[in-house]
Amino acid sequence: MSFFTWKDDGLTSDCSSLDAMASRFEETAHLIKKLSKKGFTLKKTQKNQLIIHSDPKVFDQWGFISEELPFKQLSLIPDDEIMSNF
Repeated sequence: MSFFTWKDDGLTSDCSSLDAMASRFEETAHLIKKLSKKGFTLKKTQKNQLIIHSDPKVFDQWGFISEELPFKQLSLIPDDEIMSNF
């Protein structure tokens, strides 16, 4: 399953006012709501909160880079798709 870690470190570190901080949080909330509507879900682990999607194609359409181990990422590519590239 494709996933990435949501980190909010420094989310507002470049904001120069409270209004700018509020706007940044509103933009982030809007994005998170859009992700939820597209089927992304939150999976909590002991160390992180991961945003996941069961369909790698949807995950890729959003331009995210999966943090899965490389061997797991390769298992998502159907064999016929690999052979057609040669």
